[in-house]
Amino acid sequence: MNKNLHLPVMYKEILESLKLEPGKIIVDATVGTAGHSLGILKEITPGGNLIGIDKDADSLEAARERLKDFKGSFELVCGDFRNIDSILEGLGIKKIDGVLFDLGISAYQLADAQRGFSFSLEGPLDMRIDRTSFISAYDLVNNLNEEELSNLLWSFGQERWHNRIAHLLVRERQKTPIATTLQLSNIILRAMPHHIRYQRIHPATRTFQAIRIAVNRELEALDEAINKSIRLLNKGSRICVISFHSLEDRIVKWDFRKSAQEHTITIITKKPLAVSIDEKENNPSSRSAKLRIAQKV
Repeated sequence: MNKNLHLPVMYKEILESLKLEPGKIIVDATVGTAGHSLGILKEITPGGNLIGIDKDADSLEAARERLKDFKGSFELVCGDFRNIDSILEGLGIKKIDGVLFDLGISAYQLADAQRGFSFSLEGPLDMRIDRTSFISAYDLVNNLNEEELSNLLWSFGQERWHNRIAHLLVRERQKTPIATTLQLSNIILRAMPHHIRYQRIHPATRTFQAIRIAVNRELEALDEAINKSIRLLNKGSRICVISFHSLEDRIVKWDFRKSAQEHTITIITKKPLAVSIDEKENNPSSRSAKLRIAQKV
């Protein structure tokens, strides 16, 4: 399990930006396997408390094991971060001293072929972060009509070749259902113009991203969670959001701007922070990460 634990993106920047001190209450709204949370707990203990939220029960088990030395100083909750207010209310917490959102899919999830997130590993076409939820990637790929698929790929993945991919998906599923990740990945490759198939970034990246976002309703949940989190922050506390594509970053940007106009926060990062050259080299999956930070007024 350890070899597949998620390498936390912008780790140093997050620990510095949250203004951590012993005794503070911090929410890691995307705790995953607790890469950031481990560092946060080292800074806020003794006396502090970390609340970790994640929809993925498997990741939470890995996080619990990773944080075991801090037993009594953290709570892990299996839930959707859009419900951050009710989750904290259930724990008797009214205000917090900082909140982190790391919106990337984790290496832990990608490495498990049975989760269906990876376009390079053979597995069922799933992509549900919460494995108890009803709609999977299989359902969308095999039931949406061509126009709906095309719109999904453009809206959530900004995939240039959305029309071609949607057309071929519909044609191929008439022969046999598209049931596995490699089956989907191979169809995407065939739909691409020949010169696109061998680029540095895998041609299936945007399509898999779009389907994952749709399955997990990620963008609408993000908007709701950011606004709720800002209301929960104590004066002088900070919200940090790491996004990995322009759709997420746009939501964060506009939510921050709206709250700043209402004089509830001050935006610390006028432009998002990017990862360092060293981090890109050591963790290539971090290359597109952007960090935005705001402080409660």
